[in-house]
Amino acid sequence: MSFKDVFQAYNWADVSAAIYQKTAADVERALGASTVTLDDFAALLSPAAVPYLGQMAALSQRLTRQRFGNTMQLYIPLYLSNECQNICTYCGFSLDNHLQRKTLDDGEILREVAVIKKMGYDHVLLVTGEAQQRVGMDYFRHALELIRPHFANISMEVQPMDEEDYRQLQALGLHAVLVYQETYHQDDYKKHHPRGRKSNFDYRLETPDRIGRAGIHKMGLGVLIGLEDWRTDSFFTALHLQYLERRYWQTRYSISFPRLRPCAGGLPPKVEMSDRELVQLICAYRLFSPTVELSLSTRETPHFRDHVVQLGITALSAGSRTNPGGYANAEASLEQFEISDERAPATIADMLQRQGFEPVWKDWDAVYDR
Repeated sequence: MSFKDVFQAYNWADVSAAIYQKTAADVERALGASTVTLDDFAALLSPAAVPYLGQMAALSQRLTRQRFGNTMQLYIPLYLSNECQNICTYCGFSLDNHLQRKTLDDGEILREVAVIKKMGYDHVLLVTGEAQQRVGMDYFRHALELIRPHFANISMEVQPMDEEDYRQLQALGLHAVLVYQETYHQDDYKKHHPRGRKSNFDYRLETPDRIGRAGIHKMGLGVLIGLEDWRTDSFFTALHLQYLERRYWQTRYSISFPRLRPCAGGLPPKVEMSDRELVQLICAYRLFSPTVELSLSTRETPHFRDHVVQLGITALSAGSRTNPGGYANAEASLEQFEISDERAPATIADMLQRQGFEPVWKDWDAVYDR
């Protein structure tokens, strides 16, 4: 059994209709529940919950402080390659987008590492496009061996892989894997991924199962907000999270909220999500799962990030560059997408301290694995 079996028991249209039919009474019942069920989560996502946003925010803030204290984890991506064999309608790295392709060699990787270390980070997220021949397991194994001595903790956001691949990378020091379904709307998924391995919806859907069976310490989930109705996509993300938390209970989980951003050759969002709706979603996830980590990237504006950190977020990226070599050489190659918050990590850390948070510069130390 995998999540695919669970997923096939649900119908997108039925789930969407159920969410939009929720009433104020459903929302009030969810807010009073000692344990928030999936049906309660649907109520908290619904338009009927909008008048209760203040109450949701207060509960979310209290639950977050109880579980995570006053800590706020900081993270940064290190883009190793923008080569990609997929066509994705929303991504600057898409195969049909004519741009200068770049995969970092050893010297370029180490120059990026040196800049990131000077910022204060002891934790890095490695990111690539999906190009098996150029950026496959041989490249990843070598990159981990090269980078591992410089960081206490390494995460990856690359193409979905087989279970044995994850086992091998974990043995080399890989701590966490982020893999986003993009959208759980199967027909629209095909429209946005017409070519390449990423067009295989089922293989991507079952990736978290392979990560869980491989025993990876932490897993990140999410959808690309803007491709489809965010309320329905978020319900399926929560369904996925609940399944994984019960089946692979020794793994930690995080949820991210990437809103579709402008990029070269990209498309505008099919569904716009307002700042107020994103706050509603963050609070709904916190009430649904008090232990899940909630992460907000530099896609969001400084004003929004400064205000939402109090309401449920537990991790922020800072100082991000989304082009390979972008830390040591800002003109190195084209970005995957535009960022909104260009403040330096030290500036973000000062903002957090003024709000009573303790910035944390690494996620985990290998000594805890012994």
